[in-house]
Amino acid sequence: MQRADQAFQRGKRYYQANDIASARQEFDRAVDLMLEASAQNPSDRQEYEKRFDEMIDAIHRFDLAGLGASAEVQTAGFEKAPLEDLLQMTFPVDPKLKDKVREQVAATVSELPLVVTDPVLGYIHFFDTRGKKTLLAGIERSGRYRPMIQRILDEEGIPPELIHLAQAESGFIPRAVSYKAAGGMWQFLTWRGRQYGLMQTKYTDDRMDPERATRAAARHLHDLYNEFGDWYLALAAYNCGPGVVEKAVERTGYADFWELRNRGVLPLETTNYVPIILAMTIMEKNAAEYGLKGAPLDPPLEYDTIETTVPTSLALLADLADAPLAELQSLNPAVLRDIAPENYAVHVPKSTGDLVMASLQLVPAEHRTNWRIHHVSAGETLASIGKRYGVPVATLMAANRFDKSEMAEGDRVILPLGGRVNSSPAQHVTRIAQAKSKSLVRKNHANSALVARTSAQ
Repeated sequence: MQRADQAFQRGKRYYQANDIASARQEFDRAVDLMLEASAQNPSDRQEYEKRFDEMIDAIHRFDLAGLGASAEVQTAGFEKAPLEDLLQMTFPVDPKLKDKVREQVAATVSELPLVVTDPVLGYIHFFDTRGKKTLLAGIERSGRYRPMIQRILDEEGIPPELIHLAQAESGFIPRAVSYKAAGGMWQFLTWRGRQYGLMQTKYTDDRMDPERATRAAARHLHDLYNEFGDWYLALAAYNCGPGVVEKAVERTGYADFWELRNRGVLPLETTNYVPIILAMTIMEKNAAEYGLKGAPLDPPLEYDTIETTVPTSLALLADLADAPLAELQSLNPAVLRDIAPENYAVHVPKSTGDLVMASLQLVPAEHRTNWRIHHVSAGETLASIGKRYGVPVATLMAANRFDKSEMAEGDRVILPLGGRVNSSPAQHVTRIAQAKSKSLVRKNHANSALVARTSAQ
């Protein structure tokens, strides 16, 4: 802990000297050391939690002020969690709901204990009226990830009803970011995500990866339940941190969420967090009663997974898969700047993995961040393509190694944008359209050099 504080102080000095890169490095080192201290079971857990919380808050303030977090969020196209503001609000109870909901809960089978309290009833009333549109939007979006989330929750021994935690946290938006800089579908703070293997780099943020973040959330919830032995306290701790819940229990002597809520010893948003999850659970389990039965669901995401060998742009992969860039971005929300780093598992549209990997070999490794592929339309020539992209015809010919007379509709042409072309023909093939047949040949012969693995949710 002393070493962590020393690293934190060095980070502050670097920040004051406007050496942002070194400040980030020292702040990250401080967090890593504190996580290491936690694993060694500090003798004074309360003091440790206090110092860790203070350090995280301070680093967060530096981050927003000048380390670039807010700028990165804007660049990467992050979104605000749709239910975030609700955590600060309470709603009136419809007296007619109470008996109806009690009857529903009595007849409902649920691994997550369900209770009917005024806060729960207030949120049911809200989601059944003014909040119906928000609730339905989240349910629709959940279709993309439901099979994957349910599989992981089952594998980790977590009640399936806790899928609603993702709706409360983010509305199933992979790039949701809160005002506290929590990120992803399951809203991990940077240090907590790192504790569960969700790492960040200049180009990627694992918190935004739906599958990795779901696995991390399930394991975190499992740890919290093991600590508190109660799902309501575990959910509260997920929201505000286990240290806050531990202190509330110690101060009052009550290990009961509703008692802690009534005594006002938990943060306001935490007191509403559990009722929101319970309200959504009750409503979805009684979907017909709330007009939710048959609500449209987005189709589950399906994709192949390939592995990069060098930094590679999503735009190039989209060209090779003959798919819109937006589709590649949607399949890879953890790739922040449309550049996948080397040795990174990238999702591409289903059934395109082999073709993409074969075609990718036609683009020089050193140019996979800036070169593109153009699909030839009827009547196009190298001259018209060159004019469109500002590339000399001679450069196009050198990159693709074919004459104007050879080009036909449906061919794909390498666009050497912002990069020098190696004139040696050894590295280039006659026509990128041949890639598909090459891919099939390689697949039939099980060539181990073709690195493509299918991963369908």
